[in-house]
Amino acid sequence: MSYPYPNQGYAPNQGYGQQQYPPQSYGQQPPPHSPYPPQQSPYPPQGYQQGAPPPSSPYGAPPHAAPPHGAPPHAAHGYGQPNHGPPPGPYGAPPPAAPYGQPQGYGPPSPAPPPSGHYGAPPPQPYQHQQQQQQYGAPPPGPPVPPTPPSIGYGPPQTIPWNADPDASAARAAMKGLGTNEKALIRCLATKDPLQIEAIKASFERQFRRNLEADVKSETSGWFREGLVSVVRGPLWTDVQNLRAALDGPGTKEVVLNDVLLGRSNADLRAIRQAYGTAFRRSLDDDVRGDLSMKTKRHFDMVLSATRAEDAAPVVPAQVDQDVMDLYRATEGKLGTDEMIVCSILTSRNDNQIRAIAHAYEQKFRKSLEQVIKSEFSGHMEDALLFQLRHGMDKYMHAAKLLEDAMKGLGTKDHLLVSRVVRFHWDKNFLSNVLGAYQQRYGKTLAKRIYGETSGDYRLLMLACIGERI
Repeated sequence: MSYPYPNQGYAPNQGYGQQQYPPQSYGQQPPPHSPYPPQQSPYPPQGYQQGAPPPSSPYGAPPHAAPPHGAPPHAAHGYGQPNHGPPPGPYGAPPPAAPYGQPQGYGPPSPAPPPSGHYGAPPPQPYQHQQQQQQYGAPPPGPPVPPTPPSIGYGPPQTIPWNADPDASAARAAMKGLGTNEKALIRCLATKDPLQIEAIKASFERQFRRNLEADVKSETSGWFREGLVSVVRGPLWTDVQNLRAALDGPGTKEVVLNDVLLGRSNADLRAIRQAYGTAFRRSLDDDVRGDLSMKTKRHFDMVLSATRAEDAAPVVPAQVDQDVMDLYRATEGKLGTDEMIVCSILTSRNDNQIRAIAHAYEQKFRKSLEQVIKSEFSGHMEDALLFQLRHGMDKYMHAAKLLEDAMKGLGTKDHLLVSRVVRFHWDKNFLSNVLGAYQQRYGKTLAKRIYGETSGDYRLLMLACIGERI
C-alpha cells in the first residue's frame, strides 16, 4: 500500500467559494490516451448559439489546462493565486477532451425496446417545455452547436482492441473453490474503464458460462460487495439501479436523485432514461414526478427534458446580463421568490455560462448566488440548486466536497461514499483533478481520509478506485 501519501503539489487550502471565479483544473498529471478509436455521438445536435462574442469579455473564460507533470502549483493558474477575475479568452470553450478520445460506452442488455422510442429519444413532456423555457428567460434556439458526446459507458456498444481473457480468468480464479481472494478481485476490476469492464464480463460468460455480477454477489458481503458490484455493473447500469432504489418504496432519497441527474450532459441523461425504461418497463420521468411534489417536481421535469446548453454553446455577454437581472428580479428584487426562473436558468445553462452568470451577479450586486439561494430557498429545491450552481462553478471542488460530506460527522454515510467514489473513478482525468481539489481544500489526501473512515476489503476497494496501489 502506498503510504505515506505523496504530496500533490498544490497551493495551501483557501476553502470553497473564496474565489470569485474558480479555475477548473488542479494540475494533476492526465492519464495516457486511450487506444480506443473515436466514435460520434448518436444524438442529434442540441444547444444554443447566440452569435460571436467580443474578444475580451470577462464572461465564460474556458477552464484552465493542467500543466505538465511536475510543474509548480502556479502553472495551473489555480486556487492559491491572486484572483483578478476571469482571464481573457474565447467564450464558451469546451472543457479539455476526455482521456479516452470521444467518450464511448454501453449499458446493460436491452430485453425490450424502451418505452420512449428510439435510442436516446426524450419522451413526451407533460407540458410544452420549450415554451416554458422561453417564458423563464432561456435563450432562444440558434444555429446548432456540436452536441456533447456521451460519457464513457453511456454511448452505444463498442468493440475495443483489448484482450479481457486474462482478467476474466483472474476473477474466476479469485472466486473459485474455498474462500475468495478479495485483493485479486480488486486488482483486476477496480482499475478498469467501463469498456474494459464490459469486455471482462463478456469474456467471463464466454469462458466459464457464468455471470460475473452474480458470482461477485455470492462471494462478497457488506459495503465491499456494494462497491464491487457497482464496479462490475458499470456507470450507466449503476446509475439506473441507484435511481430505482431511491424511488422504490416509501420516501425518496433526494440526495441520490441529485447525484445521478444534476449537472449531467443531455446525452448521458437520455441514456439513463432509456436504460431505466428498458430495465424496469417504467418511465423514469413518471417515477420521479410521482415521488416529488409541487415546484420541485417542475424543476426535475426541466432536468429530465435534457435541453441543457451543450458544452460548446458560447457564452454571450448580453444573455449573461439578462440572466443576472432575471435572477435578481426573481429573488432579492421582489417580495417572495419566483422559483421557476432560478430553476430554469441553472438547469438550461452549461457550466461556462453558469460560471459567467455567478461571477457577473456577484460583481453587480456584491452578493454571491450561493448566498441568494440559501436565503431564498429551502429543502430539496435548495439542495438541488446549490448542486447545480457549485457543479457549474467548479465541478472538481464540488466533487471533493461531496466526498467529504459522505465522511464527515458521526458515522460514515457508506452508501454515498461508495456510489460517489465509484462514479468518479470511471473518468481518470476527472478523478485526478478531484484528488488535487480535495487536498487543497481539506489539507490532506483523499486516500488518507478514506483510510481513516473505512476498514478491511471495503477500504482496499475504495483506495484502489482512487488510484492507490494495494
